[in-house]
Amino acid sequence: MLDTVKAPTPTLFSHVKPGDTPFKGDGLRDFFLYRDLGVAAATGGKVMAQLVIAHNAPEKGTGWHRHDADFHIVIMLRGWARFMYEDRETLVSAGDCVHQRPGIPHYLFDYSPDMEYLEIVGPADFGTVDVPAPCDVPASKGWGL
Repeated sequence: MLDTVKAPTPTLFSHVKPGDTPFKGDGLRDFFLYRDLGVAAATGGKVMAQLVIAHNAPEKGTGWHRHDADFHIVIMLRGWARFMYEDRETLVSAGDCVHQRPGIPHYLFDYSPDMEYLEIVGPADFGTVDVPAPCDVPASKGWGL
C-alpha cells in the first residue's frame, strides 16, 4: 500500500500597510486594541501577527492564563508592560523581546498608556486557558491615577 503525503498548505506573499487594517476592539482583551497584519491569511493559519495597543487603563489585568501555542513572542515597540511569568515579575520595555515558552502561566497586570507590542503566535488559532494563580500579583498603578 502506498502512503500519500498531503502537500503543505501554500503560503502567500503579504504586504500590509498601516492604513490597510485598522485597530479593532474585537481581540482577546477589551482593554487592548488589535491590528491584524495579514500573516494568518498568508500562512494558511500557521502563524498570526498582530499589533496590540493600550486602549484603557489597567484595572484587573489579564488574569492568570496560558496559551495553547507552539510558538509565541512579544516584541515591545513602545512603552512598557509588567508581567508575571510563573512566580517572576518581568518588566518588558520598548525594544525587549520575550519568548513565551509553550504553556507558561502568565499575567499582564500593568502597562503604560503608550504601550504597543508586536505579537507573533503559531498556530494562528491558538487557545487561551485560565489557570490557577501560582503566586500573588503586585497591584497595578493604573497609569499613575
